[in-house]
Amino acid sequence: MSLPIVAVIGRPNVGKSSFFNIIAGERISIVDPTPGATRDRLMQQVEWIGRTFWLIDTGGIEPESADEIAKHMRLQAEIAIEMADVVIFMTDLKEGLNPADEDIAQMLREAGKHVVLAVNKSDQVGADPPGVYEFYALGLGQVYAMSASHRLGLSEVMDAVLSHLPPVETEAEDEEITKIAVIGKPNAGKSSLVNRLLGENRTIVSAVAGTTRDAIDEAMEHDGQPFLLIDTAGLKKRGQIERGIEKYAMIRALGAIERADVCLLIIDGVEGVTAQDTKVAGLAHEAGKATILVINKWDAVDKDETSINAMRETIRRRFPFMSYAPSVFVSAKTGAGVQKLLPLAAACKAAAHKKIGTGVLNTWISDAVTMQPTPQDKGRHLKIYYLTQVATAPPTFILFVNDTKLTHFSYTRYLENRLRESFGFEGTPVRFIYRGRGEEDDTLRRDMSRRRKRNT
Repeated sequence: MSLPIVAVIGRPNVGKSSFFNIIAGERISIVDPTPGATRDRLMQQVEWIGRTFWLIDTGGIEPESADEIAKHMRLQAEIAIEMADVVIFMTDLKEGLNPADEDIAQMLREAGKHVVLAVNKSDQVGADPPGVYEFYALGLGQVYAMSASHRLGLSEVMDAVLSHLPPVETEAEDEEITKIAVIGKPNAGKSSLVNRLLGENRTIVSAVAGTTRDAIDEAMEHDGQPFLLIDTAGLKKRGQIERGIEKYAMIRALGAIERADVCLLIIDGVEGVTAQDTKVAGLAHEAGKATILVINKWDAVDKDETSINAMRETIRRRFPFMSYAPSVFVSAKTGAGVQKLLPLAAACKAAAHKKIGTGVLNTWISDAVTMQPTPQDKGRHLKIYYLTQVATAPPTFILFVNDTKLTHFSYTRYLENRLRESFGFEGTPVRFIYRGRGEEDDTLRRDMSRRRKRNT
């Protein structure tokens, strides 16, 4: 499910980062009285009163500045505005209404976004200070007085934000379509593959790396089943991400991974597996996304009868954390192998959403422990009382044990391998969480609460 985006913008040193840190619940942004301390956007997934969204902190906007850093900060803020569903426009009561505030207000009117106008540093309790009212002259509607440093008025600001967020997609709506993010390093052939799948040229294809700078959604059907293809800009190493447009592309690609059901990781078959391929794979794995490794340009590889096996061995060695991901050899140019991708993506999504009953799981765990006894330490054996599945996408299982300190990664790996042998789960990561004595009741209460929310 795609999460909405809220951007915090305003002039330098009006308190954006302090506000961001409070809402995010941790000190993520640098808080410094020097104007311009936050030079790039920071993006954090946050929750407010049960609603989850992305919050973006931006550098201060100085509309008339010719300074290169200030220009870059303005570009970053413009990008954040373009991405956002709602913009929190933060101003400063102590400095009063500033000509730069009026320029930013005009920018927001032209963007046509929902705006929540917050006047920070309103530190007194009770009625709003008289200076707040001059900000109505910006013509952006209701003005909210707040103080980040004293944590006053934050609830009113955030309630206003939530009132403008798009409605939450229902689970049924979200499950109807298989959303596929096409990811990988620049120039691996992502757009060419999307075009081949679509059967028409809807995205720009160029030999110049980085042509696609945005995430582009394309809806299609295959055998009566709906799909959404999300073509993304190539993900570069963090040290190679240039300021401005490249950083924008990175965030959009990460957002595409977050809202996808399945990721197609495109690997250049001619170049082979690179360190950057493994880093991109790690992003999908950490996000808990089902993933297919797509070795593209296989038609251009100088190969013999051992080439596929050699590449599979390379993949096994370079992606040890992603042994669950199937690999498919294709040519976007000729179309060879491409017909396998959509059915496989649908199967991987189904695996990610598979649910196993608690009774079945506990019969299975009893058999697994019989075949391979649990680890021990100083004569004490790990005891697994029972397990239950608490989530899907990725499938997540909680094992209630006598002592979590007796667990070992090698036994967890054994359980995962046995689970996959018994129930499939092709293409999707699975997660095991251990809970010791005393944690059982709280876990079950949280599980029941989640189930009730899903059913309402």
